[in-house]
Amino acid sequence: MRKKTAFTLIELLVVIAIIALLAAILFPVFAAARAKARQIVCVSNLRQIGYAFTMYAQDYDGYFPWAVDPTDKYTPQIWNSYPAFQAEIPSMPLIQTVLLPYVKTPEVYHCPSDTGYTVEDFTGIPLDATPTSYAKFGTSYNYRTEISFRHMSEDSLNTPSDANLLMDASGSWHGGTALNDMRYNTLFADDHVKIETRSQMNAIWNTPL
Repeated sequence: MRKKTAFTLIELLVVIAIIALLAAILFPVFAAARAKARQIVCVSNLRQIGYAFTMYAQDYDGYFPWAVDPTDKYTPQIWNSYPAFQAEIPSMPLIQTVLLPYVKTPEVYHCPSDTGYTVEDFTGIPLDATPTSYAKFGTSYNYRTEISFRHMSEDSLNTPSDANLLMDASGSWHGGTALNDMRYNTLFADDHVKIETRSQMNAIWNTPL
């Protein structure tokens, strides 16, 4: 009769250790791949919204939408230094509502990495955008409302390729919570989309329109 064989305890522990090691190596790779896939979807969303801006402009003599984003609507105090602009906010529609006739589905306003936020990135003002900004407000993106307040068209911009139109509401979604780790998928006024660091975004915000 043949003798039955089985794994010894040591052999089982070795196998388990090897599996754990492979998992430790592969899981970050899978996580990075998933994060990259979500970023690609987000960039695609912004490109589609860029086409919506273009079609809107064709219907309105080249002008950008007169609209606000959720940060303007629900924390209007960010415009305290500009009372004339601030006074307009209560009567202004949200940007995603204005552009809705020009997009195939409202889902283009949903960044798949959107995990919400509780404090606005660039103002530090508390705003409850949980569980996600899209679920709470119908959009994962913020608008450069100064363009709207000033009733600007692409022709009136100094450099459309340097003017941010729409961007991720939180830099942690495609990066991290530390300032140096934040990343923002950003749609520019000439319709190109790039991912920008926090320092790059600060420079863009401070670039005159």
